Amino acid sequence: MKNNAPNTARLTSTAPLRPEGFPVHLYMRPPVTPISNGILVNQMAQRRALPKICIALGLPDVPKLLEQARREAEAGENFLEFRIDYLAQPEQGAHAIAAFLREYPNCTILATCRRHQNHGRFNGSIDEQLRILELAIHSGARAVDVEIETAEVVPVRCAELRTKAHLIISWHHFETTPPLAPVLKRMQKVPADVYKLVTTARKPTDTGRILAASRLSPRVPLVTLAMGEIGFPTRVISPAFGTIFTYAAPAHFQGTAAGQVNARQLRSLYRIDKFTKAAKVYGVVADPVGHSVSPHVHNRAFQSKRIDAVYVPLLVNPNQLRDFFQFAEDLPLAGFSVTVPHKRRIMRYLDYVDPLARRIGAVNTVWRKAGKWRGTNTDAAAVVGPIGKIVELGKATVLIAGNGGAARSAACALADAGATIAITGRNPDRVRAFARAMSAENLTLDQACARHFDVVVNATSVGMWPNVNECLFPGNIPGDVVFDLVYNPLETELIKRARAQGRQVVPGVKMFIEQAVRQFEIWTGETAPRAAMEAAALDALSAKYQEQRK
Repeated sequence: MKNNAPNTARLTSTAPLRPEGFPVHLYMRPPVTPISNGILVNQMAQRRALPKICIALGLPDVPKLLEQARREAEAGENFLEFRIDYLAQPEQGAHAIAAFLREYPNCTILATCRRHQNHGRFNGSIDEQLRILELAIHSGARAVDVEIETAEVVPVRCAELRTKAHLIISWHHFETTPPLAPVLKRMQKVPADVYKLVTTARKPTDTGRILAASRLSPRVPLVTLAMGEIGFPTRVISPAFGTIFTYAAPAHFQGTAAGQVNARQLRSLYRIDKFTKAAKVYGVVADPVGHSVSPHVHNRAFQSKRIDAVYVPLLVNPNQLRDFFQFAEDLPLAGFSVTVPHKRRIMRYLDYVDPLARRIGAVNTVWRKAGKWRGTNTDAAAVVGPIGKIVELGKATVLIAGNGGAARSAACALADAGATIAITGRNPDRVRAFARAMSAENLTLDQACARHFDVVVNATSVGMWPNVNECLFPGNIPGDVVFDLVYNPLETELIKRARAQGRQVVPGVKMFIEQAVRQFEIWTGETAPRAAMEAAALDALSAKYQEQRK
């Protein structure tokens, strides 16, 4: 006689013991159902696994909801969340699921009707909420999301939902990232197929704790995300760490949570389907960081060389560097780029800084070797390289405009190459101090414009988006070769005027690529795919500039 007793050992390895008073026939699922030939079939065995990326659709009316859903389906996305609580009449959203699935039967729909009390938009009772979710399942939804605040009130009804669809129990914290172990313990009192923990990241270690949750609970089916720009890496990295899926925004409409990006970016830019749990994680540390094209360049390089790695933007506020290094240790990060405003301050947290970077007083490249954080500056060589192909630096006169980190990198590198340096800029006091520190000539802008140099290097932000019509030199540009370190837009006003005056020009993207090439080679020990990296930078900068102009 066949033993149909449930496998309690398996169940207790992934879920808590049945709560007291909870109906055993609902808790001990998956159920079995007879089919036409009389054989008993496990219903859950027939369920397909949920796809890796779920597109969150929160729109105010059914026509717009269906329009966006169709656009995503036509683009190849097959896992969509219908936030039917966004609708004035959520029941219409449930019916819309049936209409949509008649057109796209291969799509998986996750239905969510979150109550207003739990930061959703549905103002009805729990009974009405569950009735709408039951209607959604009847209309073809393969999964439903029920917030823990509802689920723990009506666990039996949730268990009934679970016999018909994937049950996702969710918990959100819209302010911070509190300790997660008590939350997960609370959630597991209600049996579910997936437990979703969503917090708000206020500092880097919040991101780290969310990412660690799935690794610390590998036998619990989780979705873990941190909202906000600081928490963005969780949306990219969490599936490789073992979470069931991640969320993305629709391609043509805003997402339902802060930090969501569209699925195309997750797949093509971050290659979320390609890198593994063993992948090395790199990033760019900045504030702000959203404008950076470094993820485009380095991820394209990893793809070109078939390296199991991913590179993400890391928003770190100026007062959070110590917390960031704790996050970097815990993750762990293999290395990272550093830009404004951290290039100088980050040096105090490194175990070793090479002599050139220490003399410049700025680090833009960090990596971990033998358990130690090491720093260097690849900006310096990135200035010398392009100019050295045009002029003989040992005999050249160079005017550098600016007094920040980029200007300091250029001055040190060009002086080391034998060039004679003069410094100018908009702030006379800072320029004077910088020139003294570099043993360079100090010139006002008027004095500089009255002279002539072999090379002019603009290391200021003049001409950068959005002030694209500005130029540091109003008339004649006092140099034969003009190197503008600004690369957004690709062709600045200075570069346009220099060309018109017959000067030889070096656009800022050249320096950006040179420093990125050297970073890649330090991190990986491999020759960088320069052509692929340059193409990625040009594509990203062109797209970004076109978007900015809209």
